[in-house]
Amino acid sequence: MKTSPPSTPPRRCQHVSSLVLAGMLSFSPTFLFAQGARPNPASKMYVTEVNGGATIDTGEVIDDLTKRSVYNAQGTVVETNKPESPSDQAKYSSTMVYSNGTGAYFDADTRVEVKRFMQEPFTPNRTDMDVEPSISQTQAYVSRGLVGLCTSKLVAGSRMTYATPQGSVNIRGRKLVIEAGDQMTKVSMLEGESTITAGAMDTGGHTLKVGEQAIIRRGAPGQPNQIEIRPIPQEERAELDDKVAMACMARKTVYFEVREKKVDTLQPGSLASLDDAAAGATTGGAFSPVTAFDATTGSGNNLNSSSTTREIVPVQIISPTLPVEFTVSTASITPTPGR
Repeated sequence: MKTSPPSTPPRRCQHVSSLVLAGMLSFSPTFLFAQGARPNPASKMYVTEVNGGATIDTGEVIDDLTKRSVYNAQGTVVETNKPESPSDQAKYSSTMVYSNGTGAYFDADTRVEVKRFMQEPFTPNRTDMDVEPSISQTQAYVSRGLVGLCTSKLVAGSRMTYATPQGSVNIRGRKLVIEAGDQMTKVSMLEGESTITAGAMDTGGHTLKVGEQAIIRRGAPGQPNQIEIRPIPQEERAELDDKVAMACMARKTVYFEVREKKVDTLQPGSLASLDDAAAGATTGGAFSPVTAFDATTGSGNNLNSSSTTREIVPVQIISPTLPVEFTVSTASITPTPGR
């Protein structure tokens, strides 16, 4: 018995479908956003202070860092400006707070990449802001400069790792300073403890306890990095305390909560003909409600409806010295479009 070859869609249908797809990519960014939306809200970073200038690279744009701005934390690169004179060093710094409750101080000429920052959904208990609101996973890289960290009490399952050119530190809390350069890394533990690893050839790691300082020096080619653990020198203690104190003050000025947000979603729709689809693909105004078209069934999708998703938002606290029953402002937050 002779079988008929499979039918091939008419050329006209294929051409129209490609036109519709092109129009979808050109005129429907909300479609791409909705399709890429994650079930859990994206972790956030709130800028509390900027002195001397700094920039943030979101992967899409490079912005000047501004006070009270908000960004998705994962994938960002923060870089503070370098002073023209060493005497101006103290005038250059920035502070920010991450949505897991960690306050961070960035010294002058510091570059930090937030390679990963994932956080589970949460309903924060505002009577105990000292505890992390949910499990989080942080991986950051300090390529140069100084970072002071003041963390919440990390909940079971959380992991916070900061790497440098010479090693890495697995932070269990709660106050520490990381200094990174081309040849040396210095980690000072002011409260709590962490585990220090001196590069890829250090498989065991070293526990750094409160009041201790780890110095990791780059080893000779083919040799492991050298690590020294010693008490924090007394002459360094006051300056280190001041830098961490600024990170702790920052985290007391804001808390985070999860709010519902409307986003565009796809809903079944229909088109009268392939010609309507082609016309929509070539004219932005006519195309705007259409996001996809099936040339076989003649059906399309529509963006005229929305669904609810969740978003982590910062809420500014009026005063960091208020008691537990504090009052918050009506969110005097600088909106950052697209963040």
